[in-house]
Amino acid sequence: MNRQRAAGPLFVATFMLLFLLLFLAPLGYAAYLSLFQERLIGGTAFVGLDNYTQALSDPQFLHGIGRVALFFVIQVPVMLLLALAFALALDSGLLRLARVVRLGIFVPYAVPSVVAALMWGYLYGPDFGPFAQLGRSLSLPVPDFLGDGWMLASLANIVTWEFVGYNMIILYAALRTVPEELYEAAAVDGAGAWRIAWSIKLPALRPALMLTLLFSVIGSFQLFNEPKLLMTIAPDVISSSYTANLYAYTLAFTGQQVNYAATVSFLLGLVIVIASYAVLLTANRRRTP
Repeated sequence: MNRQRAAGPLFVATFMLLFLLLFLAPLGYAAYLSLFQERLIGGTAFVGLDNYTQALSDPQFLHGIGRVALFFVIQVPVMLLLALAFALALDSGLLRLARVVRLGIFVPYAVPSVVAALMWGYLYGPDFGPFAQLGRSLSLPVPDFLGDGWMLASLANIVTWEFVGYNMIILYAALRTVPEELYEAAAVDGAGAWRIAWSIKLPALRPALMLTLLFSVIGSFQLFNEPKLLMTIAPDVISSSYTANLYAYTLAFTGQQVNYAATVSFLLGLVIVIASYAVLLTANRRRTP
């Protein structure tokens, strides 16, 4: 009996050790750094919450937060609706070559985000990009995908292309857990395919949809790779503070403002927690009769 009681802690000991060393310890160190400032005279000085006060009035940080919030509002609904449509189509059993279609939709997720951003950057190119060349050959106007007015939509397109397949797999896996007896009973009662999808499949997908939505909240506010890479070909549009995550990176590794970068990172994490809680709270209120 004593051996059985000791087995549980032993099984989780490795995870807890790694969690402590790779997550909690760096988090605590970053929190410690955010309470100090590096000054030209006097060296490192304890400033308490002064860095946080400065960040909350920093227009670059606030604009970065606002930009990724707008990105979330525009991009995530489109991505999840596409993932849901593909998952329902695959689950319907009416698609030919369903395995090939499923693999084709999922493959972009297997492409590293760096490669995806570089590939789409080439496609968006106003001089040698295929979209621009096709438009010139047909004498049609082509949007400036790398311009200020289109950049956020261009980034949203890249992220959507990357993650539709990932979210589709989560939703499709959730659909496969629905008992076939429910579909058979609904068919006996005269329900068609659309009625079954609306009354059985969509309610069964609520937990999976909530999971994908939370992942999307975290991913949207941490947007980094795509703007970082496109910044090299559109430096006049994407600044070093285009997103909050990119701003923290620039502060730490370009400006050598490690303390302030830790502060910005902590505030960004707080924003993600608040946004995730708001999503959960809204979903729970809608489910409560």
